[in-house]
This record gives sequence, C-alpha cells and structure tokens, in this order.
Amino acid sequence: MNYLLLRNLWRQSVLLILLSVFTVSFAFSQDSTLALVNKEKRTLDFPTTIHKKRLTGVSIGAVGGYAAIMTGVGFSWYHNEPLTKFHWFSDEKEWLQIDKTGHFFAPYFITNWTYNMLRWSGMKNTPAALTAGAFGFISLAAIEIPDGLTQKYGASWSDIVFDFAGAAFSTAQFLIWKEQRITIKYSFHIINYPVGELRDRAYELYGDNFGERVLKDYNGVTMWLSFNLYSFNHKIRPSWLNIAFGYAAGNMYGGFENKWTDSKGVYHDRSDLKRYRRFFISIDADYTKFKAQSRAGKIILGILNIVKLPMPAIEFNTLGQVVVHPIYFLNFDYPIVLNKKK
Repeated sequence: MNYLLLRNLWRQSVLLILLSVFTVSFAFSQDSTLALVNKEKRTLDFPTTIHKKRLTGVSIGAVGGYAAIMTGVGFSWYHNEPLTKFHWFSDEKEWLQIDKTGHFFAPYFITNWTYNMLRWSGMKNTPAALTAGAFGFISLAAIEIPDGLTQKYGASWSDIVFDFAGAAFSTAQFLIWKEQRITIKYSFHIINYPVGELRDRAYELYGDNFGERVLKDYNGVTMWLSFNLYSFNHKIRPSWLNIAFGYAAGNMYGGFENKWTDSKGVYHDRSDLKRYRRFFISIDADYTKFKAQSRAGKIILGILNIVKLPMPAIEFNTLGQVVVHPIYFLNFDYPIVLNKKK
C-alpha cells in the first residue's frame, strides 16, 4: 500500500468515524421522550425551553469526541511527517470530483444529527440549525490545517468549499422547512477489475478487500440527491416515495490521468481508457417516513437513511451511452446498454 493510498484511507476513515460518533450520539440521546405528535408522524421530543443537562451532555459528548478523534489522527498520521510552511494544493480536478462528493456528504449528515441533538436539548430551530451547520463545517474543514502543514501535501480550497456546501445544504433546509426534504445518499458497487495491470493498479490505489474499497474505490461510489415528493406535495403518496439523481465516474486509475509507474519501476500508460462521468435517475425512499413501532426501529431507519434504496436506475454517461440497471446496488447489477457503439 503506497503513501497516497494510506493518506486517502486515513482521510476517508476520519469522515466515517465522525459519522459513526454522531450516529451513536444521536441514538443514545433518544430516550423515553420519543413521543407521538399525531397519528401519522413520530418525532423527537423537542422541549420549548433549554434542558440544561441534555445540552451539557450533548456539548461535552460532541466536542470531546471530536477532540479525541482529531488527537488520535494527529499522533498516528501526522506526527512523523516533515512539516513546512502552511501551503495549498490544487486538487479540484482529481478523481472527476468523486472525492468532493464525500466532502459534501459528511458535513451534511454531521449537521443533521447535531441539529437533532440540539433541538432535543431545547434549542430553537434557527440557532440549532446555524450552530449545527457551523459545527458540521468546522469539523471537516479543520482537517485541512494539518494537511496544509504537511510537506508532501497541502490544504485544499475545493475541499473547504464542499465541506461548507454540505453543511449549508442541511442548514438551509432546516431554516426554510424545519426538515430535510432533499437527502444526500450513498451507494456502492463492487467493480470487477480485469486481471493484469488494471487490477494491480486498482488494488494499489483502492485496496484489495471490501472494507478498503468501500472507503476509497472512487469507481464504485455513487452519490445521490434524493427528493421526498410528499414533502413538496402532500397529495403524492406514499409518503416515503423519493426520486433520486445520482453521480458517479468510471475508468479512473489515477487522480488526474491513467498513467502511473508501478513499484517495479515499470511505466504504464492506459490513456486509451476514457475516464467518464455517469448520471443517474432512480426511485428511492425516505426511510424515516416508514412507520416504526419502537425507539430502536426508528433509530435504525434514521441511520440507514444515508444509503440509497436498491432500485432500478437509468444511466446517462459521457461515453454517449444510455444504460438500464435492473437493480443498482453492490454486485447485484446486470446493466443493459441500450445504444452500444458499432
């Protein structure tokens, strides 16, 4: 595993660790105060005044957990790296921006979960939305500081822009609608790389096991914007029905181009493989709209709502293809290309 791969895996791991911390915090913050607002909708108990014990616990848990994570990452990753004057690195054209979707995704959900914890603590909608958004942005953008002080790399303006956009996307919806009508979701495919130089390169970049590839295989990641139709028009049923628009990319065997030198010093040029963008439309579901008869069930549905529902999808890509996917998820997909090139 090369240095670049290790660095990227660490960065992606930090994002997932942060998501896990806030997921667990959100789950354990929900006690017997879960209540029925009406017969159709279950929601958290949001007090009308500040609940000091809850707010103190949420604040200490969030800040303390984040500080512990960043301290651990600092010691395990950056302490052996040569430091330099703070500098920037231009990576906005890497990976056809698939890595940027991760910087949009993580702050979005951190903001969501932080907002719910703050509301559960008695904070009103507007200050909770703004505070959660600020925390969601800062928690990810702060990673750019040690990056910028590391000699081999640098801070990225484009990462910061997407960190801000993800947090702002969540915050704006809470300010306007007091709910999330448009959700960011994730799905992953297992790419079967051909035996030979391409598989060797893919395993070098993305890892050779499922856990590593879920974190880093940019050829297998699809990010979605999922719109809940009922939220925009209550006449549309069922209430959980979403329409989703996805983005992915393919044939990427390097950050900027498909050229590399392997560990044996052999130069490879696979510029014949055109790197391409993929755009999708599909049906999805807002899992939080499903009826849950227990606290545990509601928590599980809320956590799973970051994953796109396995459903048929239509793909349009920059190779000029239109592709039908009967089931777009993991390795269950058997795509049908409607306009194959002659």
